Amino acid sequence: MPPLREVIARHGLTASRALGQNFLFDGRLLDRIARIPGDLMDAEVFEVGPGPGGLTRALLAAGARVTAVERDPRCLPALAELADACPGRLRVIEGDALDIDAPALFAGRPHIVANLPYNVGTALLVRWLLADWRLPDRSPWWASCTLMFQREVADRIVAQANDEAYGRLAVLGQWRSTARIAMTVHRSAFTPPPKVMSAVVHLVPAEAPAGVSARTLERLTAAAFGQRRKMLRQSLKGLDGALAALEELGIDPTRRAETIPIGDFVAIARVMDG
Repeated sequence: MPPLREVIARHGLTASRALGQNFLFDGRLLDRIARIPGDLMDAEVFEVGPGPGGLTRALLAAGARVTAVERDPRCLPALAELADACPGRLRVIEGDALDIDAPALFAGRPHIVANLPYNVGTALLVRWLLADWRLPDRSPWWASCTLMFQREVADRIVAQANDEAYGRLAVLGQWRSTARIAMTVHRSAFTPPPKVMSAVVHLVPAEAPAGVSARTLERLTAAAFGQRRKMLRQSLKGLDGALAALEELGIDPTRRAETIPIGDFVAIARVMDG
């Protein structure tokens, strides 16, 4: 394949601010990202927003079989060149990832690896975290997630109770997964450079706590952190069973949501589900 910059120039591609695009050209950096999930030889990978295919190339070079969802029709010819160069290993779907039933695209459990568009990254992650865990052991539809976010969002995903960044995203991201910042990426690595720094977050499924539904935890954290400056007795008063669960567990209702550890949120949700 010709150099990525040459492909972009030939197709006249520029990053779209409206689509939240920022292109990465550094092959060594892209190869580092592709190595984060581990050995991808013959593994299925789901990529959102490949753009001209920089990260896609690195994933294919690692031996992956990639399904990529791209909303921008300008990028499809460049991706088609990649598909032609790697027969049977790149499937490109034109569309909006928010409208696609991603689990239905795979028979097994893919790794999700993506430089997510900043304007939809959080919404996609929450959707993937809350998707039905289909297998008998309650494992998720994905094997791991390796995702590029704004550094501020990455910090929110890996935060712990009493951290400034701690909130709903940390609870949803960690209650049945482990989350870490795998690497940081300077804004100058992108074209055009965004106004903020970025980081790659790596999530791996952990054993799911028994007796807790994702939907209950979603409602609980939405209420608790929706009014995060208020005490729990105020923020949770409209949520059936939540205040009774606090009393049963001996959790002080005058505390605020940012002081409640993830394990306690799980315990509250378990009592509510019981």
